[in-house]
Amino acid sequence: MRDIYREIAVKLHACKRVLFITGAGVSADSGLPTYRGVGGLYNSGDTEEGMPIEEAISGRCFSRHPEITWKYLSQIRNNCGAVQPNAAHRIIAELEKSLKVVVLTQNIDSLHLRAGSSDVIEIHGTLETRRCSRCDRAAPSSSPGEDFLAGNLPHCEKCGGIVRPNVVLFGEMLPEPALSRLQETLDEGIGMVFLIGTTAVFPYISHPVVMAVRAGIPTVEINPARTHLSDHVEYYIPRGAAEAMTEIMQAYRDIN
Repeated sequence: MRDIYREIAVKLHACKRVLFITGAGVSADSGLPTYRGVGGLYNSGDTEEGMPIEEAISGRCFSRHPEITWKYLSQIRNNCGAVQPNAAHRIIAELEKSLKVVVLTQNIDSLHLRAGSSDVIEIHGTLETRRCSRCDRAAPSSSPGEDFLAGNLPHCEKCGGIVRPNVVLFGEMLPEPALSRLQETLDEGIGMVFLIGTTAVFPYISHPVVMAVRAGIPTVEINPARTHLSDHVEYYIPRGAAEAMTEIMQAYRDIN
């Protein structure tokens, strides 16, 4: 029987620089349900305000009703803060001991950083930091359990503007610094690409994989459900992130 884990491990040993692209599925084994990367809290329908969660945490809603956006962002942050990095996060961080590892993540839970990864491109931002929506000044970070009801919103100490988390709300543009870092990473060259726990529907997520496939660079997809890229990558593993990465890491250690 073909041992794809050993094959992947051998190619991982042979490369000097690897790109891990991760989505909500990489955090599923930490206990975060996979609701399009925002914590899995609202799969059952509309919010209490009668609007879809995508609208509640959109840039348009924040500009009109910031208390609604903050209400749900604080719930999502509390949900993320209650979990810990899982084996997939830890293994990706551990690989930095022997390889140059870059992580491109759609997640806003900061679990890669908490696991010890040092080069993480948080393309959708993070709930862990804040800035003023008016003057863009950095603001103190939040505390678990904060309650953002009307009249109790965080305000900038400098200009009095409403403070917001450093996340990309629905309908907003991606942060230019993160896009630039991604392009620099691709320009410097990648020896292997892993796509883990994401449907890769956004072009900026699928592009590095497609580029690697066309260039003959080894590609690995880990996802219980097939995606539009599954038939094109070199290795497709229909398993959860923690389980698959544990098998790959064991094979990688056995080669040493």
